[in-house]
Amino acid sequence: MMRTAACANVRVLAIFHLPLLTETLINLRAPGSLGCDIAASSSSSSSFVSLITSHRTCIFVAHLQNGDQKASVQQMKPVMEVSACACQHTDVDFLTTDNKKEERRVRANDRDSNENFQYASNCITTSKYNVLTFLPINLFEQFQEVANTYFLFLLILQLIPQISSLSWFTTIVPLALVLSITAVKDATDDFFRHKSDNQVNNRQSQVLMRGSLQNEKWMNVRVGDIIKLENNQFVAADLLLLSSSEPHGLCYIETAELDGETNMKVRQSVSVTTDLGDPDNLAQFNGEVVCEPPNNKLDRFSGTLYWRHKKHPLSNQNMLLRGCVLRNTEACYGLVIFAGPDTKLMQNSGRTKFKRTSIDHLMNTLVLWIFGFLVCMGVILAVGNAAWEREVGSLFQSYLPWDPPVDGFLFSALLAFWSYVIILNTVVPISLYVSVEVIRLGHSYFINWDQRMFCSQCNTAAEARTTTLSEELGQVEYIFSDKTGTLTQNIMSFNKCSINGHSYGEVADPLGAQPKRLDFTPFNPLADPDFCFYDDTLLESVKVGDPHAEEFFRLLSLCHTVMSEEKNEGELVYKAQSPDERALVTAARNFGFVFRSRTPGTITTTEMGRPVTYTLLAILDFNNTRKRMSVIVRNPEGGIRLYCKGADTVLLERLCPCKQDLINITSDHLNEYAADGLRTLALAYRDLSEEQWETWSESHRHAEKEEDLLSAAYEQIEQDMMLLGATAIEDKLQEGVPETIALLSLANIKTWVLTGDKQVLSRTETAVNIGYSCKMLTDDMTEVFIISGCSVQRVKQELRRARERMIAHSQTKDSEKKEVVEGCAAACLKIFRRGGKLPPFPFSSNLMDNISGDFALVINGHSLAHALEADMEKEFVTTACACKAMICCRVTPLQKAQVVELVKKHKRAVTLAIGDGANDVSMIKSAHIGVGISGQEGIQAVLASDYSFSQFRFLQRLLLVHGRWSYLRMCRFLCYFFYKNFAFTMVHFWFGFFCGFSAQTVYDQFFITLYNIVYTSLPVLAMGIFDQDVPDQRSLENPKLYEPGQLNLLFNKREFFICIAQGIYTSVVLFFVPYAVLANASQSSGEPLADYQTFAVTTATALVIVVSVQISLDTSFWTIFNHVFVWGSLGCYFTIMFVVHSQTLFRSFPNHFHFVASAQSTLLQPVVWLTIALATAICIVPVLAFRFLKLDLKPQLSDTVRYTQLVRQKKLRSAGGSVASTWRSAGSCSEGRLGARGGSRRSGYAFAHQEGFGELITSGKNMRLSSLALASFASRHSSSWIDTLRRKKHAHTPPSTSGECTPALSHSSSVLGCSQEAPIEEETVRDSQIILMTITSMGASEEVANSAGSPSCQENHTNGV
Repeated sequence: MMRTAACANVRVLAIFHLPLLTETLINLRAPGSLGCDIAASSSSSSSFVSLITSHRTCIFVAHLQNGDQKASVQQMKPVMEVSACACQHTDVDFLTTDNKKEERRVRANDRDSNENFQYASNCITTSKYNVLTFLPINLFEQFQEVANTYFLFLLILQLIPQISSLSWFTTIVPLALVLSITAVKDATDDFFRHKSDNQVNNRQSQVLMRGSLQNEKWMNVRVGDIIKLENNQFVAADLLLLSSSEPHGLCYIETAELDGETNMKVRQSVSVTTDLGDPDNLAQFNGEVVCEPPNNKLDRFSGTLYWRHKKHPLSNQNMLLRGCVLRNTEACYGLVIFAGPDTKLMQNSGRTKFKRTSIDHLMNTLVLWIFGFLVCMGVILAVGNAAWEREVGSLFQSYLPWDPPVDGFLFSALLAFWSYVIILNTVVPISLYVSVEVIRLGHSYFINWDQRMFCSQCNTAAEARTTTLSEELGQVEYIFSDKTGTLTQNIMSFNKCSINGHSYGEVADPLGAQPKRLDFTPFNPLADPDFCFYDDTLLESVKVGDPHAEEFFRLLSLCHTVMSEEKNEGELVYKAQSPDERALVTAARNFGFVFRSRTPGTITTTEMGRPVTYTLLAILDFNNTRKRMSVIVRNPEGGIRLYCKGADTVLLERLCPCKQDLINITSDHLNEYAADGLRTLALAYRDLSEEQWETWSESHRHAEKEEDLLSAAYEQIEQDMMLLGATAIEDKLQEGVPETIALLSLANIKTWVLTGDKQVLSRTETAVNIGYSCKMLTDDMTEVFIISGCSVQRVKQELRRARERMIAHSQTKDSEKKEVVEGCAAACLKIFRRGGKLPPFPFSSNLMDNISGDFALVINGHSLAHALEADMEKEFVTTACACKAMICCRVTPLQKAQVVELVKKHKRAVTLAIGDGANDVSMIKSAHIGVGISGQEGIQAVLASDYSFSQFRFLQRLLLVHGRWSYLRMCRFLCYFFYKNFAFTMVHFWFGFFCGFSAQTVYDQFFITLYNIVYTSLPVLAMGIFDQDVPDQRSLENPKLYEPGQLNLLFNKREFFICIAQGIYTSVVLFFVPYAVLANASQSSGEPLADYQTFAVTTATALVIVVSVQISLDTSFWTIFNHVFVWGSLGCYFTIMFVVHSQTLFRSFPNHFHFVASAQSTLLQPVVWLTIALATAICIVPVLAFRFLKLDLKPQLSDTVRYTQLVRQKKLRSAGGSVASTWRSAGSCSEGRLGARGGSRRSGYAFAHQEGFGELITSGKNMRLSSLALASFASRHSSSWIDTLRRKKHAHTPPSTSGECTPALSHSSSVLGCSQEAPIEEETVRDSQIILMTITSMGASEEVANSAGSPSCQENHTNGV
């Protein structure tokens, strides 16, 4: 390979055969290059890896070429493998030159040169249509639906007069209505997209043009332009920061729009452009940037600035990305590198996918099946037509000849086939799709109108941004959630502390009076008024001058990297890149040790009202390996002291062992704080002599340029420290997050947290800490598996070991379960002798699908990358899905989407993704349902979502109430719709055998047209929109009610065939009963009733009455709309029928209204009404009998809940308000504090600031503005509610989809029960329930609970408890 090609400015591309790579790099031998350095290390694989990882800009060759020989990547691939852990800390992109796109070249202030590359403008477009393309594209999309194409085909057939028995308007009117409604909905959605695009594109920015700043719209900004940003302005495009009003070219940005984090981040311009702060100088700037092509990596950028014959490397620290907000910076200038769709924000938006529900896919399949069934019926009737015409019809040719062009019975059969296809097409009427869209629209409005999902703090209501996924909300099995901004509030507070063995901050008994919040203002005028603390003993300790307390808070006021801004006297604003640090410094401020300001060499504080200035000698910076930071300061008296704070796991081992009792007591306090879900931190100090400082300072200066030597120097000085105490910070979760996760878990919904925090989650113990704070992980869990392998083989071994432990524990638990069952044999025999009935309890054989035990899995980003490989993904998803909780940390936006796609692919489960930042957009769009968190954070996730609201806790109501209701309503609607249409259509089929297969219709064409539009449409719409089996509160109290949707029990192929069978049975009754009765019936005048029109009216009237009675039985929740629509539809039928059959219309249109006075003459005959009543009874009585038997023998859980509710209401009415108040007080008294997780230890030291920030302070680069991050996340909430749920879950029979007594119901029933003496039968039932509770609580089968959950058992249980 040529030297020039190898030395090209390429990034790291691939890992290859070691000798081949070594030889290639050695041949380069450029001074100071990797080739020169590698010769000495090529003999050792480990030293080679070290060398590779230390050269962040090294060149790897992906495509070696020697003469005519070409070595492929596959041939050269790994004889050697570089550790993924090492690569994780370098800027390594595993790409090949074959896939590498062209580099981007941008010349500043030169639009003409940049336009040659045809870079995208800064105008963004998220809309799908414009005025010209809307109609053709929209129609094309709509006719991709199988049903629309099917109805268009029928319409064409109806335009052929030789085969059409129906008028063309019976199909074209509903088809046009469906297409129009859908087009209007799509146009409305796209109009709002256009409106949003215009709002963004028309924002103003200041662009440097022709030597002066001019206002331009964002859409007119081009690549290569230099724009000026001012404080609190959004960044218009991806910019290279050139200069800033702050010292050393620093500026501060907020990236909430990108990643949901509100803590500020620091960016710095390239040193050579820092002084270009004047528009005149910037107008002369003609540098050229060569960089990577557009991509979606938010945390990575590589490029080179060529200016004045020099090269200057560029990184992500020099970039301002579109969507960020400039904070605490007066102004800055930037060069546009990526614009519009090329920006990283838009690259992460992904392509909008058209999402369809599982019911939609099933309906498409059913439509094809029904069409096949329709063809079969057409063939049968066509064969019958051929036989009839050949055997019988030929006898009538002399006076009833065939109409031309029919010249034989075969051609007549062909025409009859198409005629019957048209007549029988109503088995799938197009009104089905209109009704589905209307029902979904109603469901979306219910979500928008739900006041219980309205956040008054943010003044934000829930919003259904799509109307096509409502029933899918009732089938979710997996939730994928971001952490920062989604589960957390980005708020931290100083909660507890331990000082010299004394713990402070304990809150009084939660059942007692709430403690009073301390007022620090009289004690300290510089106190933060928003600081909350309740333990006055700590304040008194500080006031009396406790030296340990004073030193404790002195450490907190000095050992940090916070910047302070004091605009007015006493008005301090702390800017911290770590939310932990801000909380700790604020605590010290309120207790009298106020951090005021800093310079590169000093820290100024106010200690108990006295100003003190310390000399800052050194900052021993934080990193993820050390997990601690220290400062060395000289006090005004000349003493030198080292202050250190860090994770207890690393700090306690560096303490002087002289005070072991204090260490043990503090360790116990740390355990208690960790058990409460708090983020813990240990504090220590060490006094240094002048000689010790001078010696260490000299070694520190020599080690500054070598990272290993620097770490060794830090380690040397941070020894033999004295323990001061510990802090506990409350990492605030959003309100109701633990309760929501626990409730969703009871509904068999698994929650996976996918977070991209790189600093916070650099260690798996912090990820576990987050899991405990969210209550995803609990001490009751069997085991938490941590996957942290750095190679494919290692990850595979860890996953396999986890599965083996799961299976072993499950088998152990199964054996224990069998022993319990055998131990209950005597009691079972006793119950059997009393006449009791015990159900079977089979055990599952599928081990991984029926793992018994609560397991959790934690995996980091580089291990996940291996787990997502093609040969590993099956093992990973099998292991992960067997766990109850899953946490993926340090994952990229692409990995988030890949995890979602993996579950969709292998589990075929409905997934929901929820997030609040641009890094969540890919995940949101990949999931079946995307939810965006709106409020204070960015709006990118909301714009890409299907549903949005402001709090994670609203998810339980969205799924367990609205989702479950929507699924229930849609399933009942579809079952009834197919039933009523088969009952309607199949009458034509039976009639064909009695009309010579002539394709004559049973009903008149107006009844055929209006049946699905007027007579039966509104009742089924009312049921589909308003029906509910149980109230919303019962849905939340009984999360197991959600499981039928997950198992797809209410509408599937089996249920479809049941509906079809019922419809066919009804059609048989509706045809043959009137046929048999009217064949020999006569009027009161003696005239026979056996005529076509009388039969048609009788059959049509019986049909309308039967389907109306049927929907009355199917409706569980009656509203005024149901009554009006059901009985109003019956009234409309009779009214329209009398009008259509009137003589007035016949005289006006004799060719269209053939049924003259048929309704009047038919419905006046008593025998007709007796026939209708008989047909109705034969159709409805079997349905009633079946439902009563099913309710008694195998009730569903919803039946049990409804029955218990009726019992409860009856008891409340009889007992009066006193019992109700007793019940409410019993519910409130169940609240209690979650017990501490005994002995568990987790480090809470999870600083979010970047390594090296201490160096930024000591260099003095950021002294003018106090800066950096303000945010935090998460807090611990009272866990009593979850504890109560968990206790009930283990103490009572777990509810199932088949219908069993839920814990909440059992609790309520026991309170309401008033019978003290139960009869012998009730005692038997109670004994059986006790045993069944024992069996089912260990995970026996749902069939056991079905018997215990029957209404009869529930009633006895209610009265007997």
